[in-house]
Amino acid sequence: MADDLSMKRQRLLLTGGSGLLALNWACAVRDQWDVILGTHLHSVDLQGVASCRIDLDDPERLDCQIRHLAPDLIVNTAGLTDVDRCQSSPNMAAAVNAELARNVATIAARLGVQLIHISTDHLFAGDRALSSEDDVPYPLNEYARSKLLGEVWVQEVFPQALVVRTNFFGWGHVGRQSFSDWIIYSLRAEKAISLFDDVHFTPILADVLALTAHGLAGRGASGIFNIVGDERVSKYEFGYRLAQQFSLPMELIQRSKVFDANLNARRPRDMSLANAKARKCLGTPMGSLDDYFEALRAQEQRGRRLALLQGVST
Repeated sequence: MADDLSMKRQRLLLTGGSGLLALNWACAVRDQWDVILGTHLHSVDLQGVASCRIDLDDPERLDCQIRHLAPDLIVNTAGLTDVDRCQSSPNMAAAVNAELARNVATIAARLGVQLIHISTDHLFAGDRALSSEDDVPYPLNEYARSKLLGEVWVQEVFPQALVVRTNFFGWGHVGRQSFSDWIIYSLRAEKAISLFDDVHFTPILADVLALTAHGLAGRGASGIFNIVGDERVSKYEFGYRLAQQFSLPMELIQRSKVFDANLNARRPRDMSLANAKARKCLGTPMGSLDDYFEALRAQEQRGRRLALLQGVST
């Protein structure tokens, strides 16, 4: 009996459970953790993973739900990530990206449950490359302002939380495609696409993000950490190299400029983040884009893409 108890796996609760990040996160760690996807609008049916509806906007009910689920770790992936929608609905952006995050953090602190909160790389003015955790944010749009407020509130109510700034990609579902999904599906359909060659970022595969965050949490890390890839690339270079890896028609990818896009919300032209702090803590690199693309292709071959497409009700 003692051996059975010592072998009991820890329980992980992922908020935003029908989102792209939570789904891939669950797939990345389900062999080591008992995973629960906390959902809101959509139901999820994913092998080796449980799911249940949770009410992030009702603190009292959420407290009861989390007490009942008894997680050892909560990863808050819930958020409103549509930049233009946040711009037109700033109150909604603040409610989802800041108030809900504070609700989760308050309860995690009260219950003594370890928390990883997912933030963004959109927080800076975009006039310099490879921003560090110590650089002062300068948000350009309502999405960035709401995510920054979420960081502040999470750390106020739970200073021991791990706050992760990142930009990830991976397989999505019908209701939520990633940047890489859009590129792959467009090129497979032989549709020409335009990608900014003047916007830079440091993307990371969702699975690598998840495993890196667990590694940091396992070492007791808290505060802000950038978990991003080792390569700073333009959106155009990302798409071109992705097309190469997946043997897609690269000639369908056209260069474009963010200035000419006539977007509703201003975007930072350089969202790249430095990952030296995470690398030093873990003693390992985050990985290259080519490694990520190879892993993404292997995931599709093993059925990840179809499993996520079929596993989420819209």
